Amino acid sequence: QVQLVESGGGLVQAGGSLRLSCTASVRTFSSYDMGWFRQAPGKEREFVASIRWSGANTYSPDSMKGRFTTSRDNAKNTIYLHMNSLIPEDTDVYYCAASDDGWGSPWKYWGQGTQLTVSS
Repeated sequence: QVQLVESGGGLVQAGGSLRLSCTASVRTFSSYDMGWFRQAPGKEREFVASIRWSGANTYSPDSMKGRFTTSRDNAKNTIYLHMNSLIPEDTDVYYCAASDDGWGSPWKYWGQGTQLTVSS
């Protein structure tokens, strides 16, 4: 079982930046592809970014490119979501996810989320 703990959320003014972290409690963290998602109450979960186990490849939807990037530090069992030029519409609960079933496979493990609020 993999436990994921997100941190770094909070209140940020529009136009600001923030970095979220997700730390995994697993010995083989470098075997896991990781992803970021976000969800607001009453809305569907939205994909934000993903990163391969090696860190060599990342992916994000066009709507996120240029503002959101992800990176990882396998020595720290941690991935990061770097967010810039934040807007109020980015207010959501942000979740990280993990899978070791191969790139593109369904996400197996989820964190509890961290709240980001962007004020106008």
